[in-house]
This record gives sequence, structure tokens and C-alpha cells, in this order.
Amino acid sequence: MKGRQEILQVHARKKKMAPGADLKRVADSTPGASGAELANILNEAALTAVREGRDRITQADLEKATEFVIAGSEKKSMVISPEEKRIIAYHEIGHALVAAKQKGSAPVRKITIIPRTSGALGFTMQADEEEKFLMKREDLIRELEILTAGRAAEDMMFGTCTSGASNDI
Repeated sequence: MKGRQEILQVHARKKKMAPGADLKRVADSTPGASGAELANILNEAALTAVREGRDRITQADLEKATEFVIAGSEKKSMVISPEEKRIIAYHEIGHALVAAKQKGSAPVRKITIIPRTSGALGFTMQADEEEKFLMKREDLIRELEILTAGRAAEDMMFGTCTSGASNDI
């Protein structure tokens, strides 16, 4: 995390940051991100600030940019029926509940059912506090449990499963 924070600080030198904009929070939520991805987050945050008529990057800009780099941009024009929104919501809650109940699982940072250009109809964002380069067998099993929990939630709540779990599996 310290290395990511230092990379972010280098790329933020020529950018105006609003009071309260915290690069440590960005570093904390981006384990595994490359230097280029971290630079892209700051560039996207700066573009968002300019689009909204501001000359300083806010924490909200940084969070929006982090989501953009990780999951793609929002597809606000996509029309999803209330029934499908409900299925997507339960699917994402399935991931989040299993992650929250497990010991050793990365904390859930955000849950959304806003479709993304990456093809995701929603996502549950988790981020470890520290970098991990190796996964133990227990870590892999925990990850599989989280990934399949969305499908399990659909089955429990609706008695059927959708193609929404295809990317998870």
C-alpha cells in the first residue's frame, strides 16, 4: 500500500487536490494495481473534476475514477427491468454477505447494480489492506465461495440461476 501511495503522490504532483482528497484511501482500495493504472485513476479524476467545472480533484472524483479503471464506465443508458434489477441486487448481496462472514476475506468496499462497459451488470468491490502475491489453498476456497455466492443467492431467492454468474465462474 505504501508503494501505491507513493506512486499516486508522484502522479498527483502537478494536479490540484481539494481538501479531504485522500490518496491513501485510493492506495488502500487498489491492491494489485500497476503504476499505469494508478496514474490513469488520477487522470480520470482530473477529467471528472474539469467536466464538472472544478479546478480541484475531490475524494468523490478519486472514487469514481477508481471504479472506472477497475470496472469500466457506467452504462447509464442501459434499461434494465425492475425484476432483473432485483435479481442483480440479490446476486451482488450474495457475494457481499459471504465475503463479510468469512474470516480472512478482503473487506467489501462497495456494492452496485449499475451496469458497466466491462459487461458487468453490477459488482461487489473488495480490497485487501495488503498486497498478496501467493494464495493458499484456503484463500482459493474462500474466493470460490464468494464467487459462487451470487449464483447461490439467485437460486435461493428465485429458484433459478441466470447468466449473471458466468463471469464469476
